[in-house]
Parts: sequence; C-alpha cells; structure tokens
Amino acid sequence: MKKNTSYKLRFILLFVLFIAVFFLSFMLGRYKIFPDELVKIILGLETENIDAVTVVLNIRLPRVLAALLIGASLSVSGASYQGMFRNPLVSPDILGASSGAGFGASLAIILSLSYFSISLFAFLFGLLSVILAYILSKIGRGNSTLSMVLSGIMIGSLFSAMTSFIKLIADTNSVLPQITYWLMGSLSSIKKADIYFLLPITVICMLPILLLRWRINLLTTGDFDAKSMGVNVKLLKFIIIICATLLTASCVAVSGMIGFVGLVIPHFARRIFGYDYRRVLPASILLGSTFLMLTDDIARTLTTSEIPLGILTSFVGVPVFIYLIISRGERYEY
Repeated sequence: MKKNTSYKLRFILLFVLFIAVFFLSFMLGRYKIFPDELVKIILGLETENIDAVTVVLNIRLPRVLAALLIGASLSVSGASYQGMFRNPLVSPDILGASSGAGFGASLAIILSLSYFSISLFAFLFGLLSVILAYILSKIGRGNSTLSMVLSGIMIGSLFSAMTSFIKLIADTNSVLPQITYWLMGSLSSIKKADIYFLLPITVICMLPILLLRWRINLLTTGDFDAKSMGVNVKLLKFIIIICATLLTASCVAVSGMIGFVGLVIPHFARRIFGYDYRRVLPASILLGSTFLMLTDDIARTLTTSEIPLGILTSFVGVPVFIYLIISRGERYEY
C-alpha cells in the first residue's frame, strides 16, 4: 500500500513539473510574455497586446506542442524497443528509421522540393528502412531478435552512406547547409500543419502500446516464458515495431534527427518507477515531453542564434548515459 502511494506521489510531482514547464515554455523567448498576458490569451479574454497573441498562438503554441509530442513519442518508442529486445542500450532508431528519414529529407532538399515534400520524403523513407530491416531479418536464419538488430544496423548504415553521398554532391553554398541543419534537428520551422500531422499518428500509435504495456512486462522475461503465459509474441512484436516506427518516423519527419531522448529517458523512468512497464511507459511520456520542452526552451534562449536540438540533447544525454552505465544502482538485466 505504501509503495502504491509512493508511486502516485511521484506521478503527481512529475505531472506538476510537466505543467510548469509547459506554461513556462510560452513565456520564454526573445519576445517576453508575462503570466497575466498568457492567462488572458489562453482563456480567450481580450488583451491590448496583439503581438503577444500572435506570438503565443501562431509561433510558440505549435512549437511547444511539437516538443511535447516528439519528446513523448521518442521516449515511448525507446522504452518499447528496450523491453522488446530486452536490451537497455536500444534506441528508437535501432531499425534504421532515423537514417532512412534523414536520407529522404536530404533527397527532397537536393531536389529543391517544398517543405511539405521534405517531411513526406523523410516519413516515407523512415518507414521504408524499417520495412527493409524487418523483411531481411525474416529471410535470415538464426536468432530472430539478433537478425532484426543486425538488419537494422546494416540498413541504417546504408541510408547514412547515401545521405553522405548526397551531402558530397550538394551545393556547398545553399543546399549543403540546409541538409546539415536539418540533420541536426530543430523545431524552429514547426508549423500548425506539422501538429495536424503529428497528433493523430501519436495518439493512434501510442494507444496500442499503452494498452499492451502489461504484456511488454511478460515479453521482457523472454520469448519462451511469454509464450508459456499465453502471449502471442510474434503479433506483439509486430505491433510494437509498427507503432514505434510510425512514431519515430513522424517525429524525425518534422523535427530532423534528435538523438538520446528515446535512449536516456526510459532509464530515468525505470530509476524512478521501477521496471514495471505499466508505470514506465506513462512516466516516459511525462519525462520525455518535459525534457524536450525544456531543452527547446534552452535552445531558443541560451544564445542569440538558436542552437539545434540534436546538439543539446547529445550534450545532456551523453554524460547522463555514462553516469547511468557506471552507477552502481542501475541494473542492466531484464
């Protein structure tokens, strides 16, 4: 009983932190928004400051919502893959989704396609890379999990090589900087249309994972044990791969490549809430969204020129991950 109360208190504190960072994100930036103005804008009350209304509703609202959705999606994808592969070092791009999306976006940029086409190419090639990795793992013999991981690494390397080739032949004055900046990840160009694209995919794909989170607990015991307890392992893995891939590909399609969120955040969730996926996945949603909103706040306020998110998440993620590896309190066994 005391444990359940303790977990509830932790969730409450985490939710309060999430709400605080959410509203703080609207007030931070080059154009300062004061709390009383923000309250009036949110409640739809009249305000004399028209510029504040424009900044909050047209610029910061899409950006904050994008950070929320992307942080939650990458964290849930990472946690799901770590449970499925029974490996805490697995990240959402283990099957090559990020590399495929990066190639798709680079190809669209060098072809001088529209902003929408860049996102579409990134999304489709992200899906394609995972499909190729999945098919290749089924063709191969031996351990299916190992074959899938190795196939993902190989396909990801192939798309990374093709991206490097595009960068090699790209115009160094205009196209190459655009490709490089996109690959570093940023929310600076987020539009309302991106939210309309992200939101349904996030809800539709995250819901099955959350509903099946207790079965992921059984999956972490091993395929044989999970089967003996009545779990359709092949179907469960297929659902996780499809949902996690769609979440990852859609995130990379609108924000570029943002690393370490899906790798590090699940570790924080397990540190705070244990190894029960009934708590780990909801905690990953709150932690991931809070982390990326806060990181984006730092990215647009720390210097006069905006810092790409991929750089900041790496600066934060690498030392934290090293600490988690060497810390005596972290167990790396499922």
